[in-house]
Amino acid sequence: MSSIDISEKSGVRYLHFGSEWVQGAMRIRQPYALELAYTREMMSALLFHDSETWPRSVLLVGLGAGSLTKFVHRNLPKSRSVVVEIDPKVLAAASQFFRLPAEDERLRIVIADATDYIVEGTRNFDLILLDGYDEHARAGPLDTLPFYQACWSRLSARGLLSVNLFGRSRGFDASFERISKAFEGRALAFPSCDSGNVVAFAAKGESIELSLEILRQRAADLCERTGLDLHSTLSRVEQAGTLNRNVLML
Repeated sequence: MSSIDISEKSGVRYLHFGSEWVQGAMRIRQPYALELAYTREMMSALLFHDSETWPRSVLLVGLGAGSLTKFVHRNLPKSRSVVVEIDPKVLAAASQFFRLPAEDERLRIVIADATDYIVEGTRNFDLILLDGYDEHARAGPLDTLPFYQACWSRLSARGLLSVNLFGRSRGFDASFERISKAFEGRALAFPSCDSGNVVAFAAKGESIELSLEILRQRAADLCERTGLDLHSTLSRVEQAGTLNRNVLML
């Protein structure tokens, strides 16, 4: 396992896995906000369904500094979450330095290899948030067709997969093709955010068709409830031509 390092700059605390790569961050005065742009982008999945009733169950692959875990636990009180993290030192660091909440009836943390957990498990989830990397920002077995197919099998009838493709810039197209193949073409990638991260989404169940107007309204409601502002994300998606006649289709 890699070493765990903590750094701070300009009021932000960072998690590193023994390298310069940032594996998580927390603004000390706003410990429950999503500091990194790609984490906010991953939670755009909440726009695809009515987030007051969905998701009921969330699987988070890769704990990092616990940003996504804290957001879901704090802002989605009707959701139950399972976090799968391979390195117990990451759990210790997130608990000590990043205010990770203790396990309760809505949050379970499992120390395990995510490939084993997903391939061998039987429980289904409404939302899978995939953000697992090693100290060299490599996803390894988490970026393979069999793994994405296993994710498909673990999703509920209205399930969504949200994937951070950071560190795969050279192989972004290949990664997206694997996701798309596993989900029978039902995948899309948002244009890269300021950090260079690309977030991809894939869906199971009935097709999703949402007008830009509905997306903006849902974004406004989500911002009011949670403080998560996705308006700039939607503007970038619109300008990049990701929508089909101002309709998101997935």
